Amino acid sequence: MKLLIFIILGIVAGLLVLAGIIALMGSRLPKSHVASRSILLHRSPQEVYTVVRDFDSAPKWRSDVKEIEVDAQPGHPVYYREEGKNGTINYELVDDVPGQRMVTRIRDTNLGFGGQWNYQFAPESDGTRVTIREDGEVSNVIFRFMSHYIFGQTVTIDSYLNSLAAHFGENATPK
Repeated sequence: MKLLIFIILGIVAGLLVLAGIIALMGSRLPKSHVASRSILLHRSPQEVYTVVRDFDSAPKWRSDVKEIEVDAQPGHPVYYREEGKNGTINYELVDDVPGQRMVTRIRDTNLGFGGQWNYQFAPESDGTRVTIREDGEVSNVIFRFMSHYIFGQTVTIDSYLNSLAAHFGENATPK
């Protein structure tokens, strides 16, 4: 019985030490980051922009989103709430130039992360180069460690761009 208690205490102590090391390493990483990825789609900038800007329809082509509720009143900022794989997140559309660019920002301040996505829709050869630049901030040191060393800081952008390409029936590898 004593051996079992020592084994359990050893495992708990090891996990606490590991969590402490992860938190220490995360605290030494920069809080802010910039990540950028792009794909080329064989569609016009306006066509791609129209799909991306139609927040209400996103659950139809994004597998990571269950529901979106948009609050768009004339003369007021566009707010929307996205329910999905990462929980519920509230966003604001802060810049919108149809067919050219769009910027969305996370409104929540208690998630452990935040920031904004800058979308660019640029004509290129026979289609559109869609680029998403994330200006992010990760306040939670453990999540900062995980996003830097385990998930990668472009995993959400890559998933979004892959879903967008699939919506148009295209295969595109984010670069």
